[in-house]
Amino acid sequence: MNNYIELPISGLEGPLSEMEQYIQDTAHKFARDVLRPAGEKIDKMDAEEAVGPDSPLWDVLKQGKELGLTVSAMAELSPAEGSRLMLIAAEELAWGDAGLGAVLLCNNFPAMYCHLAGRDDLIPYCEQFLGCWGITEPDHGTDMLDGSGELMAPDGDYGRPNCTARIEGDKVFINGQKSAWVSNAMIAELCVLYCHVEENGETRPGVTVLVPLDQPGVTKGKPLDKIGFRGLSQGELYFDNAVASVDHIIAGPDRDSYEDQVYRTLAEANVHVANLAVGVARAAYEHALAYAHERKAGGQKIILHQNVKYRLFHMFRKIEAARALARRVAEYNATAPQMALQGSTAAKVNATQSAFEVASDAVQIFGGNGVTKEYPVEKLMRDARAGLIADGCNEMLALKGGSQLVNPELL
Repeated sequence: MNNYIELPISGLEGPLSEMEQYIQDTAHKFARDVLRPAGEKIDKMDAEEAVGPDSPLWDVLKQGKELGLTVSAMAELSPAEGSRLMLIAAEELAWGDAGLGAVLLCNNFPAMYCHLAGRDDLIPYCEQFLGCWGITEPDHGTDMLDGSGELMAPDGDYGRPNCTARIEGDKVFINGQKSAWVSNAMIAELCVLYCHVEENGETRPGVTVLVPLDQPGVTKGKPLDKIGFRGLSQGELYFDNAVASVDHIIAGPDRDSYEDQVYRTLAEANVHVANLAVGVARAAYEHALAYAHERKAGGQKIILHQNVKYRLFHMFRKIEAARALARRVAEYNATAPQMALQGSTAAKVNATQSAFEVASDAVQIFGGNGVTKEYPVEKLMRDARAGLIADGCNEMLALKGGSQLVNPELL
């Protein structure tokens, strides 16, 4: 008896609405026809070529606009509907190419983080430009995600920040540097910047402000040459009395406002990284499943080998569990009075770890072919490995999420 069941592309997900099915179909076609071939080309380019005038990236950005996946469009729906639609679409984009899927997602970050801060009035302004998010600094990587200082060692000191803002009248003057992990930095025109505030020679967290990058006070470094997510340009930003408007401050400069914004930002971003990881894992699993039906060893298709079936099953269940948790957390955070950071970090850590394991298993199923660049799974394993560090390394995020489980009333 053949018990094979053909599942939809999103696996065991419940029935999609008419709009959700349209969005999924459209994003999947774009991912298959545009992102996947463009991602394969960019993966073979050096980092500077990847953002150069002849890069396929620019066509991706042009065609990506036609998808209509903007914050303003999602804001017209209920919070739960908008969040779910974005995740459905973004999983398909990551299935096509995680780096380029992240480009399209990061492009929305200025508008998205304005929305989180309750500054929907600034969304139309943000959506005129290619966007990026700047938070980590050369001397302060994931420390910058810990605005409340929960993870600081008892005798520790995060030290002086590398980037500060000084507010004078109706202007904000920014000086210093953001590290090479500013996603989309090389192509962005507008940065949603998270940094410390300087007053009377002293600094403190902090302020979130929209900073135009096409001004004399801004310089960009060289793009990073990375093992994975190569379609996503990342690099340094330098500020020398760069100017922003106080009207474009979306959080801070009081400490509570800034800490709340960092909390909301991390809670939102982690779910999206989890969702990208699901797309990567799914792509690796699909390649492995198809290859197992083609490749012969021991006189028969390897899909008939018990060990291969066993491995594929565990790949399948990890993807389903990762997707379910990511979407469950996204719905909770979109509808609850307060976002649950412990849920977001759980989704990110679980999905990225699962994606790395699934991609590694895919390489194993491909055998010797899996470690060559002639086949797609070695790239997917590199992308999955990068996900374990993206938007905060998993170890730090686990500590951050764990700190949310401490009930002070029981201490």
